[in-house]
Amino acid sequence: MKTSYKPDKLGFYGEYGGAFIPELLKIPVQELSAAFSYFKEDPSFILEFEQLLKDYVGRPSPLYKSTHLSNRFQANIYLKREDLNHTGSHKINNTIGQILLAKRMGKTTILAETGAGQHGVATATVCALTGLKCVVFMGEKDIERQYPNVQRMRMLGATVIPATSGSKTLKDATNEAIRHWINHPDSYYLIGSVVGPHPYPEMVAHFQSVISKEIKVQLTHATGKELPHRVIACVGGGSNAAGAFYEFYEDEEVELIAVEAAGEGVYSGLSAATSILGSDGVIHGSLTLLMQDRDGQIIEPHSISAGLDYPGIGPLHAHTIRSGRTKACPITDDEALRAAFELSRNEGVIPALESAHALAVLEKLTIQPNEVIVINLSGRGDKDMQTYLEYFTKNHESI
Repeated sequence: MKTSYKPDKLGFYGEYGGAFIPELLKIPVQELSAAFSYFKEDPSFILEFEQLLKDYVGRPSPLYKSTHLSNRFQANIYLKREDLNHTGSHKINNTIGQILLAKRMGKTTILAETGAGQHGVATATVCALTGLKCVVFMGEKDIERQYPNVQRMRMLGATVIPATSGSKTLKDATNEAIRHWINHPDSYYLIGSVVGPHPYPEMVAHFQSVISKEIKVQLTHATGKELPHRVIACVGGGSNAAGAFYEFYEDEEVELIAVEAAGEGVYSGLSAATSILGSDGVIHGSLTLLMQDRDGQIIEPHSISAGLDYPGIGPLHAHTIRSGRTKACPITDDEALRAAFELSRNEGVIPALESAHALAVLEKLTIQPNEVIVINLSGRGDKDMQTYLEYFTKNHESI
């Protein structure tokens, strides 16, 4: 990628990014930045990372042409099947990279935050693999609605600590993880999305870029061309979208669509459509787009999807959306649920609620015949079965 889509020396993508951190974290963050800069170029690190992605995660993940969606929209619609990775989502790509970095830095305790639980599971998984202690912070509300993932984390040996403040969701879990890190600066904070202070947004995007690298190769085999017309991915913090878009940022003929959670409606007061409702502000260590009131107090977001229930977006996405390179599109809870139901019944694939938002945007696009569209199916829907069951029951659907 060219400079415009990489951060500068201070970690800014255009106007967004940076490292707004307490004094106590400056040395740990500087050490992390130096380690990442060195090891991302180290041949032995790269070899081990790529070997684990292949033999442990199961990459490359398939690029599957959806028969139902292609026929319905008279286009060539491909699903990047990150749901088929070990642990069931794209999150494992980043946790593999960061755990190898933590090991080389001599860290023994790993901290993580999680919303939908997929990052927590992926972190607990790699900690079990490498023999490191794992502590995961998760909002009390998310623990209730994503309990299967809580059980998985505990089975893998992680300690799950509830965040009981605020909305008791991802924002609050991140707050608690950062507080714990301040008090235990010798631990390693393994952030799961392209948020936080520099170098985290750059680092997570780097490790997730394997998604778009594979898409280019797989599309060439499938269509004879490496560039699709559109790439679509859901965005909360934005790790899966950063990975799906990364190799396409300089290919301006490819439209990039970031799908946000509109909750019960963008202007309903129960939404997480940050690119529309947000303004410039600092959250969790970086300057980005943030849902806030006139006094700078965070407005609580809402989404039926725990992974998109976040009041900000990563600074890379803030930059690309504000600059016009990426198009943001809001999808409501009901639209996402209908899209999940459709894919499940017509394609035999139950998507995560986060991924269902990306699927739902097809209804809002003007699609030309034979367009090539890639949707990043970021995770599987096992964790969301209780929510799906409630929706089916409410709408008198049979299971």
